[in-house]
Amino acid sequence: MVTRIPAPSKAAPGNGQNPLRKVRDQAPEVARKAAQALPPAARKAATVVQKNVRRAATGMLGLSGERMSKVDTAWLRMDSSSNLMMINGVWTLSPGITWEALCERVQQRLLQYPRFRQRVVEDAAGATWVEDKGFDIAAHVLREKLPHQKGQSMQRALQDRVGELAMQPLDTRRPLWQMHLIEDFVGDDGAKGSALIVRIHHCIADGIALISVTMSLVDGGSEPPKRKARADKEAATAEDWIADTLIKPFTGLTVKALDLAGDSAAKSLQMLGDPEKAMQHGLSGTADMARVAYQLVSDAAALALMPDDSPTRLKGRPGSAKRVAWCPPIPLEEVKAIGKALNCSINDVLLSCVAGAIGGYLRSQGDDPTGQEIRAMIPVNLRPMEEAWKLGNRFGLVPLVLPIGVANPIERVYEVRRRMNALKGSTQPILAFAMLAVAGLMIKPAQDALLNLFGRKTTAVMTNVPGPKEQLTLCGSRVTQCMFWVPQSGDIGLGVSILSYGGGVQFGVITDTTLCPEPQLIIDAFAPEFDQLSLLTLMLPWGE
Repeated sequence: MVTRIPAPSKAAPGNGQNPLRKVRDQAPEVARKAAQALPPAARKAATVVQKNVRRAATGMLGLSGERMSKVDTAWLRMDSSSNLMMINGVWTLSPGITWEALCERVQQRLLQYPRFRQRVVEDAAGATWVEDKGFDIAAHVLREKLPHQKGQSMQRALQDRVGELAMQPLDTRRPLWQMHLIEDFVGDDGAKGSALIVRIHHCIADGIALISVTMSLVDGGSEPPKRKARADKEAATAEDWIADTLIKPFTGLTVKALDLAGDSAAKSLQMLGDPEKAMQHGLSGTADMARVAYQLVSDAAALALMPDDSPTRLKGRPGSAKRVAWCPPIPLEEVKAIGKALNCSINDVLLSCVAGAIGGYLRSQGDDPTGQEIRAMIPVNLRPMEEAWKLGNRFGLVPLVLPIGVANPIERVYEVRRRMNALKGSTQPILAFAMLAVAGLMIKPAQDALLNLFGRKTTAVMTNVPGPKEQLTLCGSRVTQCMFWVPQSGDIGLGVSILSYGGGVQFGVITDTTLCPEPQLIIDAFAPEFDQLSLLTLMLPWGE
């Protein structure tokens, strides 16, 4: 027998009193009187509890700042001693730029996004975005000299610095982002310029949204669209959220979270519970609804029952140090040409080369990857591109098993294509999005337990972000290279990033030094894998 909890009743007509607000207003006074009757030590503890409850209620009812979404809250609380949830990026610029010019550009453009002026205030129920009244640009745009040892290239010193910063937490008393400008930088090509290291906490935005931020920051970029003012029904909306969270069944909450992504699959899930609406929208009754339901159940089972990865040296308990590496860009036209010749997508080609590079690295360490495969979680965008400027996280995850044990490049690229095609039409991305939304409602230990289901069965997080096709300029200087690294969660120690920019494609890796002390060895295997695939493609027999 299921006991239904009644929803909060609306106020009686004409009395003008909202019961939720009445409880909120009276709670502090009731707590104060009760605390006065306690011994001093207990009274002090009660005061702390009262403060936390008041902060939670204030945040939940939208009385202080803007409430953080549940998905973003999950990312906020995912930090651990081994993995900080920061997106780290590097730009190299030629010629160099000054700190003053960068500060001026940041104030003109970046601070137009409210998130970059807001700090995060956590409470028992989640978190709230609050304007930082003491905002100081000098605390976020830092000028620094790049330390490097004798005989060490500045490029390698830059990589070491990025790895070091990847494990330095951001100051939670301020907005969760920083830029580190190295005004005098010389790349491996000998060109003098500057290097810019950017660190942004994942709770602010995902990679696709940050591309939108980038495009507003560079020369010629436009300011972000202005947000519409919130309606006066703020409190009512917050009360609806409380009712949805505490009273409505899990499925209703999940569908609401999915619907925020704007994905058509979410609408299909809603229609499963409303056959009349389904018929109105052309979902042909039992057949289509059964198909959607079957897909949903199958994908949920696939996520829950994922087998363990092959036990490689890249999987294990990470330490507390990171290192990054990246390769020179590969011409995008060459990647397209191979894909066209093999009837594969650009992603198929690149992911195949990634799998080959990881397999080659393991062989170089004396391991035999034959027959082995590792799982990589790949983000899938769930938002319309025209809404990327709104920031936040709107992506799901799909698990792709990489065939690192397949040595033949042609065989491997076709195997990757087969696996990628099997994921098309999957509802796994929106199920993962829903899981993050639900995780954001939980206390941190419960959230960690839920999300560790992914971590235990995953070796890598991998993302492929399409960057600008044309080369950009910042403060009059050309952006010669740009790269970024995604954070890993739980015990995942390997992050792989692929970024297309200015007609080229770059491959970057971030690793935990306990599991992979030298990620440059994986990077060094990437270009040879691509060259070998290109050569074998040219040697294939061609019809007339």
